[in-house]
Amino acid sequence: MTKSSRRTWRTAAGSALAGVAGLLLPVFGAAGAAQAADGGIHVSNGRVHEANGNEFVMRGVNHAHAWYPGETDAIADIAAKGANTVRVVLSSGDRWTETSASDVSSIIDDCKANKVICVLEVHDTTGYGEDGAAATLDQAADYWVGVKSALQGQEDHVVVNIGNEPFGNSGYTAWTGATKSAIGRLRNAGIENALMVDAPNWGQDWSHTMRDNAASVFAADPRRNTIFSIHMYGVYDTAAEVQDYLNHFVDNGLPVVVGEFGDNHSDGNPDENAIMATARSLRVGYLGWSWSGNGSGVEYLDMVDGFDPGSLTAWGDRLFNGADGISATSKRATVFGGDGGGGTGGTAPNGYPYCAHGSASDPDGDGWGWEDNRSCVVRGSAADTGSGSGSGGTAPNGYPYCAHGSASDPDGDGWGWEDNRSCVVRGSAADR
Repeated sequence: MTKSSRRTWRTAAGSALAGVAGLLLPVFGAAGAAQAADGGIHVSNGRVHEANGNEFVMRGVNHAHAWYPGETDAIADIAAKGANTVRVVLSSGDRWTETSASDVSSIIDDCKANKVICVLEVHDTTGYGEDGAAATLDQAADYWVGVKSALQGQEDHVVVNIGNEPFGNSGYTAWTGATKSAIGRLRNAGIENALMVDAPNWGQDWSHTMRDNAASVFAADPRRNTIFSIHMYGVYDTAAEVQDYLNHFVDNGLPVVVGEFGDNHSDGNPDENAIMATARSLRVGYLGWSWSGNGSGVEYLDMVDGFDPGSLTAWGDRLFNGADGISATSKRATVFGGDGGGGTGGTAPNGYPYCAHGSASDPDGDGWGWEDNRSCVVRGSAADTGSGSGSGGTAPNGYPYCAHGSASDPDGDGWGWEDNRSCVVRGSAADR
């Protein structure tokens, strides 16, 4: 299946009101409100945190599992590119074949095995009110309650994205009430995972319905643990629009991620450079659309050709390897043994331990930190003896470090080739 083409309208004033057809055939109220969630992935002070309090910024990719259930290597392939999160398309059975509880458990296991956070979303709700085939958020809530056995106990690893783009460009004023109701149903059923809610208007919120009502929606969650997701396509074709929208949430202490975006689309040309740069500067998560499988004229949204991780498209190369991209900004969740700052523990070649808190332990930037009353080394720094020119040893993923550092890695993805085998450039995105 594919991400179908978008639809565009204009107001009398001429402003573009664009929506995402969303088929892949394709904040706490006011700042300072009480924090109710006490474990797992949770919101605190307008930011997403892990159970241990480490701030977690999503850097990831959407994967269309519901339409390509046989592509079982996709999550591992996405993780190998450096993503720390995968948003997985599921179906409630209202529009496509239902993703069973056992399948959900398998997906979660796959995410955990590959050390990425799972954002699970029901896609059947896409464009409700405008697309007659779409399901309601209430139907999506039915689905989540039905598979809650797969979600319980996974609060450290799984975010539940209740419904994809749950209203189109008609009837979207019902978004606030429907979203609050769905949140209440999941909480009343005992689902304690962090929740994510998509904007209306095919995810793009040109009406500012989500923006203007986010505080009340956040307050309606008894766990105060709901994250807001904006999808940025043709509506966000200038840096000013991107910055204005994201800054509104950050300035008001409301947790937000860019749950989908691309570098082009039929409803306009989104400013992916501004999206990625603004997300980095604001410490806001982003999840690009999508790994592979798009069609109906929007194949350019594929990051790899034919689910082949060795065949990056221009969009995939931009997202993973470009400025403010995944390779440069993604940090693995500490629940998987990372430090949230690019390090993974262990010992540097000079015999000193790596700093558990990365560069945060090194205020003067010389590569030497101080933790637990002893010196430590920031991974990949000048003090990490041999960094940049190789020093032997083995990376945390089991591959040897490249003896010649980045000289062995012409495409800059952190993976090199020496002595007829793969090696890892120390301190790179692959050094995990």
